[in-house]
Amino acid sequence: MTSITTSPVTHRQAFDEAFATCPLIAILRGVKPEQVEAIGEALVEAGFTILEVPMNSPDPLDSIARLARTLKGRAVVGAGTVLRVEDVEAVGAAGGTLIIAPNANVRVIAAATERGYVALPGIATPTEAFAALEAGAAALKLFPAEAASPAVLKAMRAVLPKDTRVLPVGGIVPEIMTDWRKAGAAGFGLGSALYAPGMTAADVGARARGFVEALQAG
Repeated sequence: MTSITTSPVTHRQAFDEAFATCPLIAILRGVKPEQVEAIGEALVEAGFTILEVPMNSPDPLDSIARLARTLKGRAVVGAGTVLRVEDVEAVGAAGGTLIIAPNANVRVIAAATERGYVALPGIATPTEAFAALEAGAAALKLFPAEAASPAVLKAMRAVLPKDTRVLPVGGIVPEIMTDWRKAGAAGFGLGSALYAPGMTAADVGARARGFVEALQAG
């Protein structure tokens, strides 16, 4: 399998390359360390290049460390539900380079950016979006997407900088991706429709392929 990096790059450059390859983020909430490597391999085999382990999963730093080691050069790995500045350093020490949050805590965003990591905070309003971008966010997570709509995203896109990447997260299934893409979604974060605790690596791989096919079709 082709590596997503061909030369030493910054974490931001590695993320940008991975995102250009496949703008889908696998959210592995609830995954256990002893299962995560097989699931990670299945996701990468399906075409995913960005993986997230939320901090409220069992032993999340262990899972992040395992993924970072196993998928080095093939995927960008990081943490989700990062709510505290001190968690940023812990994720980095485990090998994670992506800091994702459900909210727009400018202190967390700045801490990630200052350390060279990629910050992807959650936003629900233009006010939060602009504050997150000013703090150094690399992309924005529109969360929860169930509380928004493609029309809301289209309205936000009209005022945000043209190169801002906005990813709807929450309730995303393959059938609705095209409508979001038409409204300006740059990609998606995929949770329980992709992975739920108890699923096998084969199950996750099959669902991942469905999402990739829907993305390509849209």
